[in-house]
Amino acid sequence: MYSQRISWRDCGNGFQCGTVQVPFDYSHPSGRPITLPVIRLPAEGGQRKGSLVLNPGGPGGSGVEFARSSARQFGADLRRNFDIVGFDPRGVGQSRPTVRCLTGKQLDKFFETDTSPDNPAEVNALVDVSKMWADECKNHIPTLLPYVGTANAAHDMDILRAALGDQGLTYYGASYGTYLGAYYAEEFPKHVRALVLDGAIDPKLSADEINIEQAKGFDTATKAFAADCVKTRDCPLGTGSTKSALGRLSQLFAQADRRPLRNGLNDGRIVDESLVELGVAAALYNKQTWPVLKFALKSAIDNNDGTTLLRLGDLLVERNRDGSYSNQSEANMAVNCVDKPYARDIAAWKDQADRAKKEAPLFGQFVVWGTLPCGYWPVQDGTKPKPFAAEGAKPIVVVGTTRDPATPYKWAQGLASQLKSGVLLSLDGDGHTAYLQGNPCITTAVDRYLVTGTPPRKGTMCH
Repeated sequence: MYSQRISWRDCGNGFQCGTVQVPFDYSHPSGRPITLPVIRLPAEGGQRKGSLVLNPGGPGGSGVEFARSSARQFGADLRRNFDIVGFDPRGVGQSRPTVRCLTGKQLDKFFETDTSPDNPAEVNALVDVSKMWADECKNHIPTLLPYVGTANAAHDMDILRAALGDQGLTYYGASYGTYLGAYYAEEFPKHVRALVLDGAIDPKLSADEINIEQAKGFDTATKAFAADCVKTRDCPLGTGSTKSALGRLSQLFAQADRRPLRNGLNDGRIVDESLVELGVAAALYNKQTWPVLKFALKSAIDNNDGTTLLRLGDLLVERNRDGSYSNQSEANMAVNCVDKPYARDIAAWKDQADRAKKEAPLFGQFVVWGTLPCGYWPVQDGTKPKPFAAEGAKPIVVVGTTRDPATPYKWAQGLASQLKSGVLLSLDGDGHTAYLQGNPCITTAVDRYLVTGTPPRKGTMCH
């Protein structure tokens, strides 16, 4: 499969599309293939050095859709030197076969199930929807499930690199895309040309540690939002201290737990605590969404109206107005559940949720219980997580944002220190990931590195 070349065709708006075939099972590479869609915006201006491959994260994010929406946001120098290339990893988006297990109604039921269980019946409800998710995937795609993990996706990326005609991989990965990129570097260190890992995941952490640290990240980001909000006269959480604002938000969560908010979409969904938390979490990914979050919270607190919070959550989980979903959530669960071992015992999950609640009072339980399907997943990787060193790779730039909600800053510090050639580039700021957010210091450092291969100075902090 390393000898294939992509047959490109025009697919609108200056983009070209094609496909790459990768082995379903790398231990039997001549068996049936998986087909990955690929898209590129060709380099402009005759200085082409190769391809810049993108992954938007998730896992479960479509690289094809990301390239379509974001390729022209990359700097002019980059676009002169590189084709901007997106692809859907195995199991994701338009890859074939793909991870599809649940109906829209089943996903709705999962997301509105109470993630702050107060009694055994509410724990049982979480167990039921989590088992349902695992069972539906086992029934619908039993042969695909063992092969959707990052280990296989990293090998796919090397076949893609060869199919693009590049000697070394030039890559921008955001969020989970950092784990995919680091995994690639660990497996193929000599094939690394330049990797930017933005909003990093620390590969050595267990599933439990990831859940608790991510919950703390969302609490940190909420604190930053609240501190900003109370400085304005129209803050729906009051104009007192940050602490009192966070207390008001906790109160809203508790109220929605007892009595759901109004759903102006009239689509039958119950806007309970879980969907309120999902809406707030969604708005924390980008600081530009904070004004929308203020409006959503004002509607919720003053008018018991959860419509805007519901819409924010829908954007995050890619739920369409007609009640259908992209396969992002299903692929996300499938990849995460297979990548790391998870506890099989509900008592261990309760213990983890209790610890998470202590360390992250706002989002601890929400994050932990949201991954419970992995406790019932039909296939798991039993190997213990380990650090990645990528011995022999050229410099790899790891980017971290100090108040990132979804990938806490300490993860970027962790990954950069593990990689033998890791260079940490930091943004003192808010929101998830740093590049493409318009910060000139980050943009200049990343663009220069991707074009020339020269990384920024170690420990560079942008403001």
